[in-house]
Amino acid sequence: MRHRKAGVKLNRTSSHRDAMFRNMVTSMIKHGQIRTTDVKAKELRRWVDKMITLAKRGDLHARRQALAVIREKDVVHRLFAEAKERFGHRAGGYTRIVKLGHRPGDAAPMAMIEFVDPALAGSADTAEA
Repeated sequence: MRHRKAGVKLNRTSSHRDAMFRNMVTSMIKHGQIRTTDVKAKELRRWVDKMITLAKRGDLHARRQALAVIREKDVVHRLFAEAKERFGHRAGGYTRIVKLGHRPGDAAPMAMIEFVDPALAGSADTAEA
């Protein structure tokens, strides 16, 4: 039984899974939206919502906790500068997942995860992950 075990395994080691989601969180904050599989998007939502909650808190300890996950100072700085004014009125649910259909190669269900407030998206570019 998997009682009290949060997160998905995705058939990866824990270090690979953590590195993958750290990269995905960084890309999500940098580009505003990314295209990935449905299961990864649902798990990524947990990580991104936690980073935005830390950014809304805005103190030094929260910044250090975010740097432990994101590892790019300019991305963390941008997140902390913009998140409070963009999501200050919102108590959660900072992202949306849009289903895109199936990937041609292996028929994996694809989804696009993006911020609910489009103003946080840095540019019109989309990153593929």
